Amino acid sequence: MSVMRTHAPEVSGSRPPRVREQAREVLLLMAFSAAVSVGCALLLVLTHLASGSGR
Repeated sequence: MSVMRTHAPEVSGSRPPRVREQAREVLLLMAFSAAVSVGCALLLVLTHLASGSGR
């Protein structure tokens, strides 16, 4: 994860667009997590179908 700054934004001079970067990181993490979940579900379904047809 990213490191948070410990000083206030006023100290650095200007407010950086850090919120957008954090939102982008969170969205990427959510998309990756959803892709892994869908992949696991597909793998389970495929193994279930493969074991069912082998009987």
